[in-house]
Amino acid sequence: MNNQKQFGVWMDNHQASVVGSGDTADGPLQVLAHVKGEGSSQNSDEHTANNHQKMVQAKFFKEITSHLVNATHIHVTGTGQVQEQFIHYLAATPQFKNSQTAESTSNKMSDEKLVAYITAKF
Repeated sequence: MNNQKQFGVWMDNHQASVVGSGDTADGPLQVLAHVKGEGSSQNSDEHTANNHQKMVQAKFFKEITSHLVNATHIHVTGTGQVQEQFIHYLAATPQFKNSQTAESTSNKMSDEKLVAYITAKF
């Protein structure tokens, strides 16, 4: 597994935790960042509300990917269906199109348990 940049992301619709080895590819995994997404605002126009929701989600995904520098393997876990949307986002992003992705479902856990969980996946 030399030169492998492995990351794990726990996420739901509003928050994410990013786990990775930091600056060194062979270092131990650790929590690199906690990302919070914006809440959606109320809007009487359904079309405008849908566009706003897509924009907020894209901004949330972009913030998460800013921590996945040179990723070769990404394991995405969490609750709901947002992981699948995030994996599709990664596949459509040139920087991550060659990264191997995997997903699973898990409840929110402490940072220490998340690091252990992601470590076990690799």
